Amino acid sequence: MRVDLFDFDLPPDRIAQRPAQPRDSARLLSVTPTALADHVVGDLPSLLQPGDLLVFNDTRVIPARLTGQRGEARVSVTLHQMLGPDSWRVFAKPAKRLRPDDRVVFAPDFSARVVERGPQGDVVLAFDRAGPELVDALHRHGSMPLPPYIRGGVADAQDMSDYQTLFARQEGAVAAPTAALHFTPALMEALKARGIGTTMLTLHVGAGTFLPVKADDTDDHVMHEEIGVLTAETAGTINTARQAGGRIVAVGTTSLRLLESAAGDDGTVKPFAGATSIFITPGYRFKAADRLLTNFHLPRSTLFMLVSAFAGLERMKSAYGHAIASGYRFYSYGDCCLLDPHIG
Repeated sequence: MRVDLFDFDLPPDRIAQRPAQPRDSARLLSVTPTALADHVVGDLPSLLQPGDLLVFNDTRVIPARLTGQRGEARVSVTLHQMLGPDSWRVFAKPAKRLRPDDRVVFAPDFSARVVERGPQGDVVLAFDRAGPELVDALHRHGSMPLPPYIRGGVADAQDMSDYQTLFARQEGAVAAPTAALHFTPALMEALKARGIGTTMLTLHVGAGTFLPVKADDTDDHVMHEEIGVLTAETAGTINTARQAGGRIVAVGTTSLRLLESAAGDDGTVKPFAGATSIFITPGYRFKAADRLLTNFHLPRSTLFMLVSAFAGLERMKSAYGHAIASGYRFYSYGDCCLLDPHIG
């Protein structure tokens, strides 16, 4: 499909720079086949039914942005895909000056070697430590990798908590699963009281997920791989809920993409562990997710393509037009929408 079909104009002042406080006071736009309705996230229990199951992503954002030196030259690095215990694919600036075997020094006791330069301008780095020791070094020398549209990508101390979800457990993401940022302990209690279930999967979100598509046609876009885990226990919980008549509600596009990666053609979800580069565009037949809670996304992004596949392109253009006109806040720290699937 033509990428320009997914373009729209967004006034810069609609881009949220901080999350709503409290988090569940953010606005929520309900998008059904017949109507748009304005709510707040705290209304979510009344918008769901007993027996429904919310599927959250429990990934935890790591301080994935580093500044180092290659000789006399300064190098900025953002990790975006873990390849091994000590190696990551990264976005580097300036990437063109990096050559295999170059050493980038981030601190007197922390450095990495350039392994290769990728075809899309990214770079593979092998760090001088692995596993928990590497994560510890990132916490000491890295910063939170905010998207560039939030205060120029420069994080502060408040973002260390603001940019993590209530469910963040498994370290490895370089971007937050932002739909889950809206949930609070009070909201979780209200959902439980309503008889709505919850379960967790893990998809370590990469920075490439949020980038606008540069190709003119979706067939020419290559998705970055992301690492995910959906356990046998979670698969059983999902399948049991569906068999009992409950709806599977993906909290965020990251949860939805892993659900769809793990689902068979009959909708049965199986355990999953590994990489996924699933790219969902209109025409895709959804197998595992019945509803989707998600934030408002970038024009020409794979995520706006995904929500258009789920709820219909024209319906999503109408919903986004309503959101812009009504003052909804967009992107990672912004408001959200609850989508019913497109029929037909």
